[in-house]
Amino acid sequence: MQWVIRKVFVLSIGISKQYVTPSLAKKSASLVYGERFVSNEVISKSSENQTKKDRYLTGTPLLSNYLKDDSDTAAMREASWKTMKYTLLFLTTSLLGTGAYLVFKFGKPEVSEDGILIPDEFDTQPILMQYIRRAFKVFEGYKRLINEPSREKLLPDELKLPYYQPPFTLVLELTDVLVHPDWTYKTGWRFKKRPGVEYLLETLSGLYEIVIYTAEQGMTVFPIVEALDPKNLIMYKLVRDATHFEDGMHIKDLSKLNRDLRKVIVIDWNANSVRFHPDNVFQIPRWDGNDSDMTLIDLTALLITIANSGVEDVREVINYYKDFDDGLTTFRQKQRAILEQQDEIVSSDDDSVVKKLSKNLFSKKDVLF
Repeated sequence: MQWVIRKVFVLSIGISKQYVTPSLAKKSASLVYGERFVSNEVISKSSENQTKKDRYLTGTPLLSNYLKDDSDTAAMREASWKTMKYTLLFLTTSLLGTGAYLVFKFGKPEVSEDGILIPDEFDTQPILMQYIRRAFKVFEGYKRLINEPSREKLLPDELKLPYYQPPFTLVLELTDVLVHPDWTYKTGWRFKKRPGVEYLLETLSGLYEIVIYTAEQGMTVFPIVEALDPKNLIMYKLVRDATHFEDGMHIKDLSKLNRDLRKVIVIDWNANSVRFHPDNVFQIPRWDGNDSDMTLIDLTALLITIANSGVEDVREVINYYKDFDDGLTTFRQKQRAILEQQDEIVSSDDDSVVKKLSKNLFSKKDVLF
């Protein structure tokens, strides 16, 4: 009898393998071959697997669900397209309306106090073209106002007698030439003064017309210069509005200085900031706050020599020292050699001797004078 029951169970298991999961069939077979009945544990496992299967089938979208989702998606797409279409239409209308208003506002012909139209170069053109061209002319003016210096003459005319006008103009960058900005959580922004600033200003005052020319904002520059120069040795201060804006960079336009460029020397660590007039730029190392820096001391000696040498065009001197990797170091070496030879010359009150010795500092010959 047991043999018959066993065969019946084996046959039922073989049939169930086609419909029940392999794991459940395997467990059932092991129980049958062990001459045991199906326990409650197996039944619970089977129920659990069936529940998982039902959940899977329930979570799987049927064809009707697919059709329903497609219709919902189509409706949502249609609503999104309408929203985007109306938004673009609104933006286009706003832009056109704004453009028409600006053309009408800035393209109107000028009217005198008596209400009479003032003729201009656009009067002979069609009405619409008149308004458009006048508006573009106004816009070009605003563009130049932003890109170009705020005035044609950045410095006033040279002083006339009985006032004294220094023969040379010295243009100094402020940031990392005279001062170095430093920021900490404790103190915030502070500006450190470069060693030799007072010596440079006091020594060169009278020989040079000293001008600060920087791309920094005036609200930052003016308080710093006041603290840096309590004796007012710096004659003029030019800030960002005096620069030319091009390719994302503020450039110092020396042609607007109202000075003879043969007598203008620019001191800067960034030659690109004066790229319109590279022959006038004497480049020095950028100062990083080092207290042992002596650059301004050496620079003062060079500028004194230039002023006393009777040079007609300072650009010749600047271009001469550009041929060296370190112009100031080369100047110090030549100066030392000349001073050694000067000790051998009989002292003389003739200015020609001083000028001759000074000019030798700019000579490429091995003989210094």
